[in-house]
Amino acid sequence: MVAEQKRQQRNRRFAWIGGSVAGVLVIGLVIGFVVSSAKPQVDPASISIGDLKTYSGLTSNHVTGTVDYAQTPPAGGDHAGVWLNCGVYSEAVPNENAVHALEHGSVWVTYDPAVIDEAGVQKIRSQLPDTYVVVSPYPGLPSPVVASAWGNQVFMDSPDDERLGEFVQKFWRSNDAPEPGAACTGGLDAPGKVA
Repeated sequence: MVAEQKRQQRNRRFAWIGGSVAGVLVIGLVIGFVVSSAKPQVDPASISIGDLKTYSGLTSNHVTGTVDYAQTPPAGGDHAGVWLNCGVYSEAVPNENAVHALEHGSVWVTYDPAVIDEAGVQKIRSQLPDTYVVVSPYPGLPSPVVASAWGNQVFMDSPDDERLGEFVQKFWRSNDAPEPGAACTGGLDAPGKVA
């Protein structure tokens, strides 16, 4: 009788462990499917963007202090050792941390707060995915809205410019970034993070 109870307890324990392992595997498969299906379905190489600025030969060293970038806002280059967490910011963010996020395949959409109001910011946000994107004000931009990815930029007069969506499709989580797919969280939350 005691041996039978022990055998039943052992069988229940194995069934519980087996069920738990199977549950974890199913959750992992679901997460993997969701993440892999989040990539754009259009071949990014086939997207042509008018007036796209491309910069080559960008270095990607980790540095301390400020960097004097050739572009405003920067589209790559040496950067801080800690990346900026992706998200929406209501205050300007440190260039050096944002460039590190670009290195990971993020898209950085900046807007001139003297030109783009809150409705414009909402219009920008509505066109972007929830991950691997940074949105922030950038006073004194050469254009009201600028979308940047590693080595690439497009300058726009309005959040309604169709090139914003095209740029995101082409460069979001791009394998052309030096460290594509590296983390977009776990870095620095700059002041003013709202989402």
